[in-house]
Amino acid sequence: MTVKTLEQVVGERPFPEYAAWWPVGSAFTAFMSEAIVSEWKALVPDSGALEPDCGALNDVREDAEKYIRTVYDRPARRELVEAFVHTDGETALQSGEFDALSYAFYRSAFRHIERHPERFDEGLERERRLFTIRVGKLFFDRLNRHLALDLPDGLNTPSQLERLSVAIDRIGRFLHEQGYLRSHFAFRFDVDVKQDDTQIIQHADDIVSRLGKGELAYALYEMGYPVILPSAVYLYHTIGEAQHHSSRTIENLFAEVGYDARETDDFDPIGYPSEMVVELWEIRRL
Repeated sequence: MTVKTLEQVVGERPFPEYAAWWPVGSAFTAFMSEAIVSEWKALVPDSGALEPDCGALNDVREDAEKYIRTVYDRPARRELVEAFVHTDGETALQSGEFDALSYAFYRSAFRHIERHPERFDEGLERERRLFTIRVGKLFFDRLNRHLALDLPDGLNTPSQLERLSVAIDRIGRFLHEQGYLRSHFAFRFDVDVKQDDTQIIQHADDIVSRLGKGELAYALYEMGYPVILPSAVYLYHTIGEAQHHSSRTIENLFAEVGYDARETDDFDPIGYPSEMVVELWEIRRL
């Protein structure tokens, strides 16, 4: 993939339907602040105590301000980054603000990994994905406690699959109500899609049997207007990796019950309309 500048990708794929911002809930903001900032601080050694003159934080601030100017043609709110870093649990952001913050912190993390390969054990692509997974794990753990999810200890029976589905739906309801998804959430085990030259057909009733035999199972994750679709596209096409906040959250939910689940590798967010972003997921027993 050819790496492009932010300005180039914004010109190729603008998001006029995101120009009118909507509110993002304070609970989501607080949970995401805790997850993103703590993992970013652990990754970037010179982040220190996040003092106002912190060099790494200045870079994040500049990227967030540039992003809002370039993508939304607006000035950034004063001390937007500081409000996110030191969230009081009551602060609510606007959609474009969270989009910019997510872009800036993830760009900082991804660039840091690229610039300091000697500090990491895995290759660049894997280390970037591991960062997204760690953030997703912290966010899922916080959400798990907040929602008091009733998770099964496996997917060996239809009733266990139903409990998992209920938990996923509760997460989806939270994401919708808190403004991460503006219009739609669905995670479906009935699948009828074509991937490359292969037609994949699976009924929800097949899941338990497939996984019990060690076979690959599938799901479709549908999102309506995910708040970070613009920055996911722009990060993917300028850096090579995107955040996928809700996907990493659901990935960690599956891991909690003993399964490896994630979207397929050929997913490119630039190819989907905002009103319905769809990921094909593969599920395996750990």
